[in-house]
Amino acid sequence: MVKNYLWAFLFSTTLLWGCKDDDSYDVLLSDESSSLEVLLPKNEIDEMIMQHVQDDQEFKWIEADAQVIWSALMHSDSILSIGYQTEASRGSQLRMGEIEVSSPEWTDARNSLVSLITDLENNARPSGAARTLDSRAHEVIPVFEIKVSSLTTVSDLLQDNRVRYMEPYNYAIDLERYVEEASSSSGSGCGSNNSNFNIPNSDFTLTATGARSSWNHDQMGVRDAWAESNGSGITVGVIDTGLSPNQPKMSQQGFASGNSNGRTVERLGFHYSGSWWWKSNDGPDDDCGHGTAMAGVIAAPDAGDGAAVGVAYGANLISIRGLTNVLINSGSERDGVSDALIYLGNRADLNIISMSIGNVFSSGKVADAVRYAHNKGKLIFSAAGTSTSFTNWYGVIFPASMDETIAVTGVKEQASYQRCNTCHSGNKVVFTAVMERAGTDNTVLTTADSGLQPATVGGSSVATATAAGIAALVWSKYPHWNRDQVLQRLTQTADLYPNRNSQFGFGNLNAAAALQGGAIAREN
Repeated sequence: MVKNYLWAFLFSTTLLWGCKDDDSYDVLLSDESSSLEVLLPKNEIDEMIMQHVQDDQEFKWIEADAQVIWSALMHSDSILSIGYQTEASRGSQLRMGEIEVSSPEWTDARNSLVSLITDLENNARPSGAARTLDSRAHEVIPVFEIKVSSLTTVSDLLQDNRVRYMEPYNYAIDLERYVEEASSSSGSGCGSNNSNFNIPNSDFTLTATGARSSWNHDQMGVRDAWAESNGSGITVGVIDTGLSPNQPKMSQQGFASGNSNGRTVERLGFHYSGSWWWKSNDGPDDDCGHGTAMAGVIAAPDAGDGAAVGVAYGANLISIRGLTNVLINSGSERDGVSDALIYLGNRADLNIISMSIGNVFSSGKVADAVRYAHNKGKLIFSAAGTSTSFTNWYGVIFPASMDETIAVTGVKEQASYQRCNTCHSGNKVVFTAVMERAGTDNTVLTTADSGLQPATVGGSSVATATAAGIAALVWSKYPHWNRDQVLQRLTQTADLYPNRNSQFGFGNLNAAAALQGGAIAREN
């Protein structure tokens, strides 16, 4: 079972940090690297990173000092992840999805860096025969992993303009030192997707089949929209912690039952235990509960029995387990999420990707994969971030902070915008969804890990899943639209349009309004 501290903050590494004097913090952004291989303590690296996040709302390893990167490598497994580029591509924005990394030009660029690293590593050895280093290149995006143990190698790579980014593959902050071990009222993390037997009648409306439609469906125009669209013909991909094998409503038989007949659900696993050549696939099953909850919000069937119904109960679903919990934290989780994005990007039948996951630390590999899927025409929704109330000073997290994703956060049901008790906000937010009752703080109904009784879920996670479901309703009614046209319609019918709030973007989505108004001229 994942500890409470992992779900006390949905993407939680931003919580509390130790105080450091200015001289210690300066090491992180120094332009000069030390000539001595002095290993910085792990807690000192963590605190430097946390201070940088607090000051700049972002941390990238490529901006760190060589000594910090090298020390982080030594505190993990010495594997360095390197994003590379060719001579011709320098200074330009790479078009992920249009790069042939197996071509001679890109192969030469990668091999030349591997050769340089091999020479530097062998030169750093005190004695003995030169050794060939193991490396692992990605088959689609320009990134490879290689073991590095010399500070000189790290320092030289920081100065090499063939290197787009470089990151310790498996370094992770010691969360126990920064996260208060407490339950989150948002219910947006692992261990929180159990049935809720205390749902008041005022928090749901029964459909004609006897399924429970969450109270916020009326707030978001979803129930009115069902008269025109249920999401049929549209496929939504959910990259999260997987799908519970114990939930009958999310099996193929249950998923296509009632008013949801004629659709499909796929369960895939892209997360691996271990690394390098010794990794093994963990399968599609949800050991956390979060992925099942998000899939239920989007696409649970309208099939009665008192179970929760999803926003787009006619849509197809692809559930991918890309990580262990909601944090994109380890190398294997960055691999899983990246590979899931690339896989979904290549699915011609898929329209929408929903990611209620993330971290305060950016990942070059994940960012490459987001751009890959975006360049394939996918509409990508990403959660702005969820934390406990004393830490949500932090703005929009990664990858919701990227221009290629649509950042969504959750608000309370009231006329004036107020974010949910645990939700992040900021100038990267594009849309909001109502997901917390003003008087009771009750959250949204969804599918539990097992059984027909609904669970409840909150935070920016459920707001993101709700937005993905509404997009599916719109795209289903206008199946010949492209991503930009769907996004344009969602924007123009959002509550605050044409204005954009600095914390809440264009405000609450309105499914019913988005389905009205006729066609939008197709853009060239």
